[in-house]
Amino acid sequence: MESAPSAQSAPAVTAAATQSAVPATDTAPVPATDAAPVPAADSTAPAATAASVTQGSRAGILLTPTTLVPTTPSATPGTVVTDVKFDSTSTVTQTGAPVTFGQVFVQGAVPLTSTLSGKLANGTMVPLQLDVKARHADGSARHAVISAVLPSLTAGQPQVMSLVTAAPYAASTGATPAALLSSGFTAAAHLTLAGKAYSVSAETLLKDGKFTNWLAGPIVNEWHVTAPMKAADGTSHPHLTARIAIRSYTGSKKTRVDFTIENNWAHEPEPQNFLYDARLVVGGQTVYTKDALNHFHHARWRKLAWWGGEPQVDVKHNGAYMMQTRAVPNYDQTIVYPESAFTAYMTTYTGTRTEPMGVGLALFGMGAAGGRQDIGILPGWTVTYLMSQDKRAKYVTMGTADLAGSWPIHYRNKATDRPVSLIDFPYLTILGGSAGTLNKATGKLEAFPSCPKSLCTVKNTPDTSHQPSFAYVPYIVSGDYYYLEELQFWAMYSTFVSNPSYREHGKGLVKSDQVRGQAWTLRTLAQAAWISPDTDPLKAHFEYFMGTNLDWFNENYTNGNGAFANTLGVITNGYAVTYKSGLGIGPWMDDFFTSAIGYASEMGFTKATPLLAYKSKFPVDRMTAAGSCWQDGAAYSMQIRDTTTGPFYSTFAQVYKATHTPEVNAMVCNSPAMATALKVKVGEMPGYSGVTTGYPSNMQPALAYAANVPGLEGKTAWAKFMARTVKPNYSKGPQFAIVPR
Repeated sequence: MESAPSAQSAPAVTAAATQSAVPATDTAPVPATDAAPVPAADSTAPAATAASVTQGSRAGILLTPTTLVPTTPSATPGTVVTDVKFDSTSTVTQTGAPVTFGQVFVQGAVPLTSTLSGKLANGTMVPLQLDVKARHADGSARHAVISAVLPSLTAGQPQVMSLVTAAPYAASTGATPAALLSSGFTAAAHLTLAGKAYSVSAETLLKDGKFTNWLAGPIVNEWHVTAPMKAADGTSHPHLTARIAIRSYTGSKKTRVDFTIENNWAHEPEPQNFLYDARLVVGGQTVYTKDALNHFHHARWRKLAWWGGEPQVDVKHNGAYMMQTRAVPNYDQTIVYPESAFTAYMTTYTGTRTEPMGVGLALFGMGAAGGRQDIGILPGWTVTYLMSQDKRAKYVTMGTADLAGSWPIHYRNKATDRPVSLIDFPYLTILGGSAGTLNKATGKLEAFPSCPKSLCTVKNTPDTSHQPSFAYVPYIVSGDYYYLEELQFWAMYSTFVSNPSYREHGKGLVKSDQVRGQAWTLRTLAQAAWISPDTDPLKAHFEYFMGTNLDWFNENYTNGNGAFANTLGVITNGYAVTYKSGLGIGPWMDDFFTSAIGYASEMGFTKATPLLAYKSKFPVDRMTAAGSCWQDGAAYSMQIRDTTTGPFYSTFAQVYKATHTPEVNAMVCNSPAMATALKVKVGEMPGYSGVTTGYPSNMQPALAYAANVPGLEGKTAWAKFMARTVKPNYSKGPQFAIVPR
């Protein structure tokens, strides 16, 4: 095999592990000078902590950060970590095509004292700029934003780049706001509301030094500016704000302009929807217009534009490697996605669904019953994109993530300019009015200002029990700050939507929600805690919420003598035992919880591991327990006690017997008689076994995570499950197509 060229021959270029951008406001600028030095992200300087030590000013909670302990030695230069593929979407050959994308890494693959270079198939080495955002506990890179300039890219000729380890090099600065402005760059957002014109000028904010850095280095720099929409008389709109991210490539006129218009302030009086005409301008050219845009309260919308021409490059990640990082579950790689799957996505993703306040592939009524692709650890369209890397699946995945801003769940703290957190406002809630929101320590009510129905009617209704993971994967693969904050907004909303006393105020406990709501909130919190940048103070908040919740479940279940502990391994708190007139549960909902905990355990949340061991008993017993039959292991509901005040059964055999009639109990498992009684074929599990969202499909992730839990018959349970005769065609929706590692 050809040996990799020495890293010395084509040094990689590193950039600072920049802080999560907190754009400055007009009244509180955070200036950044052009001459500010940019430290190397992979230098041998002491490792940064995973998050700032943050004291909840009103919650009185001390957040202890996770300290990085560099233990992985430098990697041998030239070691291949993974690869990415670049496809030209142009009809002509491109030279000097800039590209930026996000990448997650297996722990230890890119140590603190190493960086990366790009190696093309012909041996050409391409310098890379690494903006490392998050690191594993050993100091190695977990997530980075990678930028490069491709020497050439020809239409119809995909170009594969291996990411190979290299020794670190001192970083140097590249493009500056002054240089960009001197080349003639301009960008502005204009709104006309009730006959009054408002605007925000990006070049004015840059010129005044009111920006923060998200990417910093010799290849690309990205500056974030923000300001309230202002009228010609200097008055600022109290609710509407423009956020503009300017990504400038050194030596190139190609500059990406990322507009976000927000109606998000958490405690600004008189929140409401606003009807206005919008116009976005870059370089004197109108790049987007929308008349009569009804901007919902606590929602936002985003549009991208380019100055100097957009690079025609489609980035394709290595989906198999992404699964190895544990950032995403282990999906079945044997699935073949037909052309019809992609055309169906594109057919749905059209019209007003794709415009501001639209929801893309999601449902306007999130709480609607029935199976669909947005329910799962990741949505079906996101998994389809991950596994196929088809640009159409990517288009609808990223677009639906953009439109995640359309939901009225975005509450931004004006004091921090970040998503509002229970750490600062432990008595917050969406529910009801001000009752129960008095913070005795401060003497202040923490309720959000009232939003009257006449001014705040929206068609997009969120629901924690059906909440999709919109922006997590889009942030991973793009490194776009918009997606990071979108993930954080949804995670924070999921903690404060509940009754303050039920969640134990600043602890953010999910125990009072439906079991599926508990599952998806923990999933979202885990994703936010795992991927948020190390220098982002909110990372410690999400880690804290994960810790308080896992502690609660371990204390009440795993330790064996907790208030809700039972030998079945089922969740019984919240609204769990509401089936069969208060005698039973929905196993499919319990499976959602098991899969979310299994996912968190794989990601490295150690407190989730004992909880997974407890939870795994239930799906495994449904396939293997004596005195039962696996064929009906995915029933819609199961009885788990004799009376509403009585104890829970101690064995699954008791559950099975109580759930079925004496006639079924007397039948031989998987016999023709049983199949007839259950109205299925021999070897088929009831509950829509051939449907991607059926109850057996809901069970699959739980069994996959349970397969390797010590002390259980997980592998036997998985084998029985996979031997069933009727299975879904997961190419039509692979969100539950998770298999054991």
